[in-house]
Amino acid sequence: MQEAAALFNSRPQLSVVPLTAGEHCVVVDNALVDPHALVAWAVAQQPAFQPPQGYPYPGLVVGAPAGVAQRMGDFFAQHVRALLGARRTLDLTVRLSMVTTPPQELEPRQWQCHRDRVADDPRAVLFAASVLYLFNNPALGGTSFYAPRRPVAELTPMLADSQTLSPQAFTARHGVQPGYMAGSNACFERVAQVPAAWNRAIFYDGGLFHSGDVDDPTQLSADPARGRLTLNSFFTCKRNAS
Repeated sequence: MQEAAALFNSRPQLSVVPLTAGEHCVVVDNALVDPHALVAWAVAQQPAFQPPQGYPYPGLVVGAPAGVAQRMGDFFAQHVRALLGARRTLDLTVRLSMVTTPPQELEPRQWQCHRDRVADDPRAVLFAASVLYLFNNPALGGTSFYAPRRPVAELTPMLADSQTLSPQAFTARHGVQPGYMAGSNACFERVAQVPAAWNRAIFYDGGLFHSGDVDDPTQLSADPARGRLTLNSFFTCKRNAS
């Protein structure tokens, strides 16, 4: 695709959704000037989508086209970074993703909300994340944010078991059933839900617990023209000095 087709809107529509105390999600509507061009590129690249290596995304991914990562970084720096309390971007990863895994095939670590990365010193480093929705079907879902119902230290054994136990053993030990997370449960309370919308991007602290909403898994597809296609970005940033 031509890089010009993936330009971000120079006058984006920004709003803020409160999350936990002191945290929020930045919502950008009409993010891309021509989102259809990025979808068309993804459709042409369908054979290149592959299962991820090294992280538990429940679907298929492919690297973003040339120029899109740089433009995403520029947009984030100009419009969003300061709103999340950061001042400099140290690293950026951008890819196109599609959730495709049937609920019964999910690993236990995919049954719960998750954090993308947790900084050793969260006062100095922010791991921000973004999801740009490139689909029109509301049943494919947006994104929810969660807060632990108990101290994280009490949830650590369960989260650790989700990395190592078989689905049957994890359910037997913790009583959690297979499937995509759909709202609050015994361990986590949903504190906010941002619906998906065509050409909407959201930006948030990836160290917060969150999960994609998959309201109707029967509609998941590996076809970028019909599936839950998103542009996912991850930013390592220096925080503003307190």
